[in-house]
Amino acid sequence: MIRPDLPPISGEESALLALRRQETPPGPSRPAPVGHGPRFDRIRSAFACALHMHQPTIPAGADGALISHLQFMFEHPGEGDNHNAGPFAHCYRRMVDLIPQVIREGGDPRLMLDYSGTLLWGFEQMGRHDILEALHRLACDPALVPHVEWLGTFWGHAVAPSTPIPDLKLHIQAWQHHFAALFGSEALQRVQGFSLPEMALPNHPDTLFALVSALNDCGYRWLLLQEHSVENPDGSALRHEQRYGPNRLVARSSTGETATITALIKTQGSDTKLVGQMQPCYEALGLGPVPLGDTTIPPLVSQIADGENGGVMMNEFPAAFLQAHQRLAARAAASGATAAGTVALNGTEYLELLRAAGVSSEAFPPIQAVGQHRLWRQVGGTPTLEATEAALAELQATDPGFSMDGASWTNNLSWVEGYENVLEPMQRLSARFHRVFDPQVERDPALTRSPAYQEALLHLLLLQTSCFRYWGQGAWTDHAREIHRRGEALLAQAEA
Repeated sequence: MIRPDLPPISGEESALLALRRQETPPGPSRPAPVGHGPRFDRIRSAFACALHMHQPTIPAGADGALISHLQFMFEHPGEGDNHNAGPFAHCYRRMVDLIPQVIREGGDPRLMLDYSGTLLWGFEQMGRHDILEALHRLACDPALVPHVEWLGTFWGHAVAPSTPIPDLKLHIQAWQHHFAALFGSEALQRVQGFSLPEMALPNHPDTLFALVSALNDCGYRWLLLQEHSVENPDGSALRHEQRYGPNRLVARSSTGETATITALIKTQGSDTKLVGQMQPCYEALGLGPVPLGDTTIPPLVSQIADGENGGVMMNEFPAAFLQAHQRLAARAAASGATAAGTVALNGTEYLELLRAAGVSSEAFPPIQAVGQHRLWRQVGGTPTLEATEAALAELQATDPGFSMDGASWTNNLSWVEGYENVLEPMQRLSARFHRVFDPQVERDPALTRSPAYQEALLHLLLLQTSCFRYWGQGAWTDHAREIHRRGEALLAQAEA
């Protein structure tokens, strides 16, 4: 039984796995169904924009209660940028107004949405039914479903490369639990793409293999990756056509097992102005078909940005979004119904159009996490655990620039260095959580419905939130220390 003060993050693992293994429902339930949008042969180029929304949960409420940082901003308007709480809250719901406006004006908009689990829980804690009702429409309204694609993510906004491997799937499943509880199983079934928090892709072979395997197990078909976080098998950077088309991410473990998933590529770094000013639309207008195997396909310019942070996103994005779609509609009207043009698409829609046109995912070029070419070259032949560990040790000893810390949206920030006081407690709490609960869950899977399990899981996931390793030492690392203390106390109770 879920306690009302806890988010719905566990308890239905078997049911959700079974749901995710079903075929996506046809008709209006399908994400941007083929037949609703533009015909493949009338697309010269396309663009896909995603908005990332997140606020962490912190122990800063009355008597140290867990609250959303958004609530903290409202309650402390004089601190830092907290005066933006109102505009942020507006940003979280405004697409329910902007997208119908474009449709009424004759446009055919598309947008992908990525909301962290902690943010969704914050809306519930704050009683922000206005935001939740807007998001429900964006997830479930048949008139909006073809235009909006939701992306899965980690519930607790964890940084994948430094997240304990057993917890990767817990984050993925927790978000699916929460999304289904808010918007229904049919809406969850439409969630086919995945967005990594901080765009942080592991390059350690076992972490990446575990991540891709978990995504496959949980029913995801593709994920969005930062251009500079991946490389070709020979270590070279992605070619022009790879940056604007689908790729096949290959994850090989230290023992030689492989898992693959389709990847779409976000280009040009991390500037939120790229989406805020609808740059992907204008870049796509200048592109034409790109080669893929023995054929050519429309290029897809993919971008994601914070949906609320910064003046451009808060103030300029609405007008830019409307103007871009007005321009596309005007160009389409001027060129006629049979001319190929530039269109807005969502990620799954693009892949569905390719599939319907006979383009197999086997034709997608293979890529791997950056730095792995050097690793596998050092390993030599068929990977074994011993050979991989020896190769890693040799590379790290001889090349200070070699790293298995992964890559994210920025090269100017480490999610590891200087944060041992957060990372080591994370590892300890994770190890203890699995030592306490894994044997019990194996004996009785229904245990994941118990408040004891759910509250311990909540603290495990919260401790791994990236924000505690973004703002430096001080209040944020203190929040992490307190969450860790409470998590350890909960596990001590479970062991008693």
